[in-house]
Amino acid sequence: MPDFPKLHRPWLVAVWPGMGHVALNAGVYLLAKLGMTAVAEFEGGDLFDVTQVDVKNGVVQPARRPRNRFFVWTDPNKRHDLVVFLGEAQPPVGKLPFCRQVIEYARELGVERVVTFAAMATQMRPEHRSRVFGAATDTEGVAELRDLDLKILEDGNIGGLNGVLLGAAAASGLRGSCFLGEMPQVFAQVPFPKASLAILEAFQRLTGVEVDLGELAEQARAVEEQLGELLSRVEQQYGQPPGAPDEDEEGSEYVTDDEDEDGEPDTEGEADAGEGYRYEGPDEPVPTPTVARIEELFARAAQDRSKAFELKRELDRLGLFKQYEDRFLDLFKHPE
Repeated sequence: MPDFPKLHRPWLVAVWPGMGHVALNAGVYLLAKLGMTAVAEFEGGDLFDVTQVDVKNGVVQPARRPRNRFFVWTDPNKRHDLVVFLGEAQPPVGKLPFCRQVIEYARELGVERVVTFAAMATQMRPEHRSRVFGAATDTEGVAELRDLDLKILEDGNIGGLNGVLLGAAAASGLRGSCFLGEMPQVFAQVPFPKASLAILEAFQRLTGVEVDLGELAEQARAVEEQLGELLSRVEQQYGQPPGAPDEDEEGSEYVTDDEDEDGEPDTEGEADAGEGYRYEGPDEPVPTPTVARIEELFARAAQDRSKAFELKRELDRLGLFKQYEDRFLDLFKHPE
């Protein structure tokens, strides 16, 4: 990997795809609104395998492993610079060795603390407040999370690299914490920006980093309304939806972020809360007006990276983010 710029007391934020796009959307929102820049790529080597290849216009594209990229923001107030590590997928095997490599490199950068974002699926309803659960690598960190009014994850586990990375950090003597945004278990495969918003609100209180959350709040309100209407129709027609609580008790059971048996986030068959076109697979051509709209949003984001989350939001709505992920993250490359 190329050399990093000189960093001032940096903190590492790590995100991967998972339930409700909660962690990924929170990480991408930081990239967009802080104007972060991609500075390095982390090679996972043989820990990652290839389970499929892309086909474009009938032509099979070269196989490639999932990418892992670092992005940097320099704090103008000289408190803590931020390094965001964004992984496209979690390795099916070797998670701990992979995390040890990431932590070893983080220590070389002078990283003082590690923060991971994740989702917590509970029996909450879409209109409920999205709580943030927290866990830390030491008692001092737990007390800090309590001061932020987070709900402490007293017992349980954090599935996937969101948790394993913190275990590797603790073993190396680095402090760390995990912020888990609450989302409805019945909609675990639907993007739920309210949980991402709650995570970033807590992250702001922890770090003092100011981020304009208005766009994310607007999206959270829209999705809350759409999912609420959908849930009401299901309940009117069928009674309680699958996975709903037997009693009116919010959050009595929970599931934390995890990956499926192939090491990929379980996002197949995502429901769509929006209207109109949604991509259904490689055999379906994307309509020309949709492509034109995407190209327009890419052009806007290229001129102003703060507009990148609007593009991400539209790609999610269309079910096309995986198709455009590399190109999207390339928006944050350092200018030549």
